[in-house]
Amino acid sequence: MVRFFITGSSDGLGVRTASKLISQGHTVVLHARNAQRAEDARKACPGAETVLIADLSSVEETKRLAKEASDLGPYEAVIHNAGVYTGGTLFTVNTLAPYLLTALMGPGAQKRLVFVSSELHAGGRPRLGGSEDIRESGYGDTKLHNVILAKAFARIWRTKAYSVHPGWVPTKMGGAKATGDMELAVDTFVWVATGGQTGGKGEKEEDGWTPGGYFTALKEEQPSRIASEQSVQDGLLAVLESMSGVKVSGRE
Repeated sequence: MVRFFITGSSDGLGVRTASKLISQGHTVVLHARNAQRAEDARKACPGAETVLIADLSSVEETKRLAKEASDLGPYEAVIHNAGVYTGGTLFTVNTLAPYLLTALMGPGAQKRLVFVSSELHAGGRPRLGGSEDIRESGYGDTKLHNVILAKAFARIWRTKAYSVHPGWVPTKMGGAKATGDMELAVDTFVWVATGGQTGGKGEKEEDGWTPGGYFTALKEEQPSRIASEQSVQDGLLAVLESMSGVKVSGRE
């Protein structure tokens, strides 16, 4: 069996996905924002290998997390599940943190990348006018960034990178009135993170997937067309690199 790393996995979809992967015999490294959340994660998912602690609204803590996670790898997949819906940390947590983790861990530490997006990405804008512009990103903008990042890393590293819309599910973010199917969302995360493995013989469906593809409810769908534009992908990476000082290896 193989190892997975899931950010934002102290509750909700993150910990449920971790539990399902562990039930299949895999090893999972969890992540929590602080010590109390880490304790919650251990109680919710006692079969996890360990819990790494970092506040993804802090660039320095995110950089440290990348080093600690890399030291425990390599991973079959890294699932960038952590996210917030509103507030001043929206861009840093939803866009900058997954960029930093992916770029700093590098292609050798992660066979597959899974970025959690949303159908709301369709109304988002790239906001590539510089650091001040992108820091004003709304939720839909950051979820578009996640789709763009999947396509950009798939192209530049020629790696397996995808984005997933879990649906409006009853998590802390989604709220109690959400009508989506939690188990279907978890199954979709596991399906994508394992490359579409089916049955017990290790068959893979991944060969037929679009590089940088966008998935929901156990199927691939077409995301916003702007995410496939190379100029937009390069523009987003350039802004994030300029802001963070961290460059994607292999990018000219």
